Amino acid sequence: MPDFVTVAGADEVPAGEMKLVDVSGEEVVVANVDGVYHAFANECTHSGGRLSEGELDGERVTCPWHFTTFDVKTGQPLSGPGTEPVPTYETQVEDGEIRVAPRE
Repeated sequence: MPDFVTVAGADEVPAGEMKLVDVSGEEVVVANVDGVYHAFANECTHSGGRLSEGELDGERVTCPWHFTTFDVKTGQPLSGPGTEPVPTYETQVEDGEIRVAPRE
């Protein structure tokens, strides 16, 4: 079982919102999709845009630079010029805190 890192209180990321957090030195975005938290790398795989500055629409986040859209659950690109998935992270909520497992 991975070691999880507490990154935020659940109340800090309301439904439909995102928060940029640090997970063992890596910039990670936590998104709340209808009360379920998903975590993914902050850097777009197309040209490095900061996904934390993009738009979250349901289960999709859009890069603000060239508008590649990614599925926040799987990291898979859905549209736009990007073709490589963004890394995702395992998440859990425990005692009102969002916890993310660092990538190995």
